[in-house]
Amino acid sequence: MSSKIYVGNLPYSVTDASLKSNFAEFGDVASAKVMMDRDTGQSKGFGFVEMSTAEAAEAAISALHGVSVDGRSIVVSLARPREARPDRSATGAQGYRASHRTDVGYGNGGFGGGRY
Repeated sequence: MSSKIYVGNLPYSVTDASLKSNFAEFGDVASAKVMMDRDTGQSKGFGFVEMSTAEAAEAAISALHGVSVDGRSIVVSLARPREARPDRSATGAQGYRASHRTDVGYGNGGFGGGRY
């Protein structure tokens, strides 16, 4: 079993330090991170805690799931692995291509070239 825990529906006042201290009573906390919005710097309302052992993670999940924190009932569960996201860059497996259209390019009559 994994020892990484997802903590959701967190109040925006929760910090990394307060998250770590709340989980520390169930075992050694390797890391605690509240996810922040990169533009505003405000909490996104969820975070991740990594416990040193799977037993400590299970104890924390069973004890803290559904507990009210500043009027919000928090969700505590095992973290799922991150899903692979599709490559959205201009360079994919085929290398750099300005377009995937065959009628565009030099000598094809499209933008960037024309028939002479």
